[in-house]
Amino acid sequence: MAEKVWPEAEAYSLEGGKTGVLVLHGLTGCNQSMRPLGEALAKAGFTVKGPRLPGHGTSIKDLAPRTWQEWTGEAEKALQDLSKRCDTVFAVGLSVGGTISLYLGERHADKLSGIVTINAPVDKFNPLLPITLINQYILKNATIPGVGSDIKDPNSKEMAYEKVPARAAAQMYKLMKVTKKGLSEMKLPILIFESREDHVVPTSNGLFILEHVASKDKELVWLANSYHVATIDNDKDEIIRRSTQFISRLVSPNIKDSQEFVLEKEGTESGGNQ
Repeated sequence: MAEKVWPEAEAYSLEGGKTGVLVLHGLTGCNQSMRPLGEALAKAGFTVKGPRLPGHGTSIKDLAPRTWQEWTGEAEKALQDLSKRCDTVFAVGLSVGGTISLYLGERHADKLSGIVTINAPVDKFNPLLPITLINQYILKNATIPGVGSDIKDPNSKEMAYEKVPARAAAQMYKLMKVTKKGLSEMKLPILIFESREDHVVPTSNGLFILEHVASKDKELVWLANSYHVATIDNDKDEIIRRSTQFISRLVSPNIKDSQEFVLEKEGTESGGNQ
């Protein structure tokens, strides 16, 4: 029997134009953390699809047996659907959702026109993470401290599991290794967001991605006023503004549309580029 999905965690689709955007949440979180970005992109005229990664938005027990292939498989199904309905498609992901976006960019470049990552782990995470590869078999029900709701804004909270199953952490580590190995195959345009202060993912990951992807069109944007879950933190408007500009530029490089102009005027300044 399928477990009940939390309100705000459900998969969703928002119809727009012929440019599609796949929006992916992170490990132990759910679509609640990415819905504001997804809705803003839809308001800008894009068709948005936010799948629910298997085992998320239900229970820790549901997440424990899931594999990284199930997560990427769900993302691939959503990408396939968008590809059928849209002329161009982009992938945007937070944390492990960003790792999956890179994975898709490495393997499905024919279906994607660009990637946006937000505090995505590829190179480094918790130094004890490799131990979960052993713990997942020794202690099937073992958990490690939760990684959810690392947010600077005291008025914002992420819906996420309070703990992480060791088995799920091990699957994340495997996904990171596979994705890291394929970074040199990722040639799509990429916009990388990295928080200056992140208590979940080491901030060195952003620069590592920038230096190791084969993309010629690439940019790293530092977020000065957010922690890990930046999509619902103080820099959320900056992420919306720059992501919309990035996609719009690649879809219509010679056109500065009105929506982009409005976002540019209303957006706040980030910590700058590197």
